Amino acid sequence: MATIDNVRSILKDVLQLGPRADALQESTTLFGSLPEFDSVAVVTVLTALEDRFGIMIEDDEISAETFETVGNLTRFVDNKLSAS
Repeated sequence: MATIDNVRSILKDVLQLGPRADALQESTTLFGSLPEFDSVAVVTVLTALEDRFGIMIEDDEISAETFETVGNLTRFVDNKLSAS
């Protein structure tokens, strides 16, 4: 499964998006366009990413840009995977 598909699956589960998750593309903005995506959701998404991909995400690695779009979040995960 491609990284973006895993990220989309995590967002679907954490945000309880149901079939709306199928419309998530790389360019889909997260903050502002998904009302379910708030600060609590960020923490839950990070935990789910760590569990799914077996990575550790430090607080200082996270920026607003990381969560700007689905593509940014996917690239962040890909970078973490390639660094480990």
